[in-house]
Amino acid sequence: MRLPVILICLLAAWGDGTASQATTVAFGSCLRQWKPQPVWSAVLAEKPDAFVFLGDNVYTDKGPLRHVDEPGRIEQAYARLAEDAGIVSLRASIPIYATWDDHDYGRNDGGREYPWKETSKQLFLDFFSVPETAEERSRPGIYAVRYLDQGDRRIQIILLDTRFFRSPLKVAPTPEGCPRRKLLPSTGPDVTLLGEAQWAWLDKTLRTPADLRILVSSIQVIPDEHCFEKWANFPTERERLFQLIRDSGANGVVILSGDRHLGEISRLPADVVGYPLFEVTASGLNSAGAGKGEKNRYRITDDNVREDHFGVLQIDWLQPEPSLRIYLKGVDGQELGALAVPLGMLRRP
Repeated sequence: MRLPVILICLLAAWGDGTASQATTVAFGSCLRQWKPQPVWSAVLAEKPDAFVFLGDNVYTDKGPLRHVDEPGRIEQAYARLAEDAGIVSLRASIPIYATWDDHDYGRNDGGREYPWKETSKQLFLDFFSVPETAEERSRPGIYAVRYLDQGDRRIQIILLDTRFFRSPLKVAPTPEGCPRRKLLPSTGPDVTLLGEAQWAWLDKTLRTPADLRILVSSIQVIPDEHCFEKWANFPTERERLFQLIRDSGANGVVILSGDRHLGEISRLPADVVGYPLFEVTASGLNSAGAGKGEKNRYRITDDNVREDHFGVLQIDWLQPEPSLRIYLKGVDGQELGALAVPLGMLRRP
């Protein structure tokens, strides 16, 4: 569905034709490697400084490979993606950063119990050309941090791993109004989404100086009403994340998520972390279409985006008040929804 562009906190100084010193980051998720990928032309037209894959970067358990044995089908999925001309151009043009979700991890809704997770990790790191000296090569999971610098300004890109350590999902006996199954809140002293080592790393990372922090989670953090995977299935972990953002003093946090085969922008009130917390879901590089009629009390528009799309985050550092603009774009390059805020809004009073 094509939506009218929605802007909040419009910035009159944006795009006045003067010289710009902007940083641009494109992002997206849910890429079926056996299908056409026309989205890459539109992505490269934005001239981004980097692209961030939000997960489900290939599908190993669906499509042509679903009957191939593990872990061979994971390797074959990446090999097929590597042949796409658009991916070849993207990899040759800009840095690429990534996390994974369940279908590239190897199993739908998979967590710490997935038996091939170590092999899957190595294939992921190799495909995304992670250096042999990188910390994620020598520790469990794939969580990582990357930086984009523009003069003395710094963007921190925090890539969470919501698969490798995640406790099993708690499933209701009956679907109870959900299309396939109903997931119940999972709590308890041993229940985790990130694992203690990743939590400790995230605490340290959020306390590292940065002007803007892009927190990448493969699954949605703020929306809590739908029937599928989300941080709200682990309510104690979700509250721990909000409390960590608040207690660490980390300003300038914006969340990016994928997984859902739809696009939307959600906003959490300022009283939760000390300033408005925005989440941009960009899920459907070539496989959007889900979510018709889905409720999300935090969505800033009346409906979600259900056509193939990607996201763009751009910040203009030359403005007296640096301005952040985030928008969703279709494969034809047309805007489907947008958010614009002064960076100062993402700070505690």
